[in-house]
Amino acid sequence: MNGSRPLTVGIDARAAAEVPAGRGRLVRELLRALAARRDDHHTFLLYARRRWEEVELDERFSWRQIDGGDPWWHLRAARAANRECDVFLSSNSYLTTWFLRIPGVPIVYDMAAFEPTMRPNRRSLVIERLTLAPAVRRSTAFIAISQATANALTARYPSAGPRTTVALLGPAPEPAEPATDTAAAELLTPGFVLAVGTLEPRKNLPRLVAAYQVLDPDLQARHPLVVVGARGWQTGETLAALRSLGERCTMLGYVSDAALLELYRRCGVFCYPSLGEGFGLPVLEAMAVGAPVLTSDLSSLPEVGGEAVAYVDPLDTVEIAAGIARVLCDTALAARLREAGPARARLFSWQRFAESVLAVLDQAASSRS
Repeated sequence: MNGSRPLTVGIDARAAAEVPAGRGRLVRELLRALAARRDDHHTFLLYARRRWEEVELDERFSWRQIDGGDPWWHLRAARAANRECDVFLSSNSYLTTWFLRIPGVPIVYDMAAFEPTMRPNRRSLVIERLTLAPAVRRSTAFIAISQATANALTARYPSAGPRTTVALLGPAPEPAEPATDTAAAELLTPGFVLAVGTLEPRKNLPRLVAAYQVLDPDLQARHPLVVVGARGWQTGETLAALRSLGERCTMLGYVSDAALLELYRRCGVFCYPSLGEGFGLPVLEAMAVGAPVLTSDLSSLPEVGGEAVAYVDPLDTVEIAAGIARVLCDTALAARLREAGPARARLFSWQRFAESVLAVLDQAASSRS
């Protein structure tokens, strides 16, 4: 981006204040990374319903607060961006691109809405299926958060392929201030089996529970299951499975980033047997602080874990159980994973993600000239 002309960049920043994890994490870390850059002269207009106040942004950043629910918010935001911006980053919806007259660049997180086996949120399924095809026709470029996501997008919409750039995410930064809610993590005896993610079908927790129940009872007693994540959708089967473990399972719900890092550090194995992920940020975050990771051998997860994690077939409960037991009982394997994880995680950074995003936005804006 050095030497490129100054741009006024519009960003859908709603998720920074509205979404605790996932897309909210991405937008917050993107803003932090953009604010840390001092080698460009771009201006950033942040469109949202309410401001994100956690980080003080400099004079290059301005908030544009727009009231209203969907779809009216998108129409109003697009109209404002058309007047004020050179290019627009659509971080949380494909719908805004319908109304843009300037170049629009949506972020594609995954294609779960088009995969019935993922059992996605019904609202997301309907909206994404209705909005993505017009967005493919209207958008100047796309940013995919993994090659797996880029491949899935291109398989369904081949015309999007040449316009899609992969920008990989980064691990969570160390908190600037001491956490105030780490008590639950600190009370847990180190060595537990940890699972993290919104409670929803594709996280595959019922199979994880079934695999955990196969473990030797003494192993279960020494390594209870700890689950972190807010409730999502279609949670009945997941909650029933977790509750069936009784005192062997602790459900913490949503915790702060600092508390989550402490849990990663204390766990004996981090299990992430997801049926499909756009990226799999918890795997990267767990690796970064040295947690031994056991995850699925499909979608984007090998892209993130490389040789630094252990893999299983997420549909095979016996294989999941064997993987958990192997990491917990094989001290040499656990030590290798603890050492390899941080080294692998250093290949990813939010600063590189921001640089990739800015490069795409610069090229998209230039296409209009």
